[in-house]
Amino acid sequence: MKIPLFQVDSFTVKPFKGNPAGVCLLDHPRDEAWMQAVANEMRLSETAFLSPKGNDFYLRWFTPSTEVDLCGHATLASAHVLFELGYYDPDETIYFHTKSGVLTATFKHGTIELDMPLIRPIPAESSPLLEEILGQAPLEVAHSEDKKILLAEIANPSDIEAFVPDFKKIALLEENDLIITAACTDGKTDFISRFFSPHTGIPEDPVTGLGHCILTPYWANKLNKNQLTAYQASERGGTVWCRLGKDRVFLGGKAVTLFSGEILHQK
Repeated sequence: MKIPLFQVDSFTVKPFKGNPAGVCLLDHPRDEAWMQAVANEMRLSETAFLSPKGNDFYLRWFTPSTEVDLCGHATLASAHVLFELGYYDPDETIYFHTKSGVLTATFKHGTIELDMPLIRPIPAESSPLLEEILGQAPLEVAHSEDKKILLAEIANPSDIEAFVPDFKKIALLEENDLIITAACTDGKTDFISRFFSPHTGIPEDPVTGLGHCILTPYWANKLNKNQLTAYQASERGGTVWCRLGKDRVFLGGKAVTLFSGEILHQK
């Protein structure tokens, strides 16, 4: 039996932009070793594996080296494939059963909106290592409650775009992930960011849903607004529409299917 496989560029309307993800459509769950081998073969930051659960889907995400508990752009890619193939009508809600609980995807005004867990930013102190990495003292620092994500705000958005990361130094941080971010004043975008995760084998994530689960409450509080437009300034770049709920974050984005194919070998 051939297994459908897709590559989708998430958080973009243009091919070769945004964040690419693999999407593998299974008719039943497969073992972890096989899924890990497929993800390693794809060599994308994440590959998503979907298998039916009644009218819903199980969803798991793998990097080339490990399984992860949450991935926004591969969830967006999965919803895009299911809507595009007609598994769901545009007015229906997709329910994904994941290691991070039940996530939903809806299609509104040509945009897919994901219901994601809120990651609360906890104020933290800067460090000499962080300031050496940034080349400046950050305005504010925060981390996630589990201390896996470190967020550093700097003053100038142009410094975010111009930042040249030293991945060896970033890997010395205690946290898995580093986000650098700044407020924007162009009237179109509320904040800009970049996301680095050398600990997990992803030097720079082009456009990350996970990062915006902590960036949304951070900037909603600072800017006193619950709906925000964000731009992630990686080389590929991408736009994320963010909405803060009570205990959830809603992330909106578009996606483009770059190619589709089939896995011919199942062992």
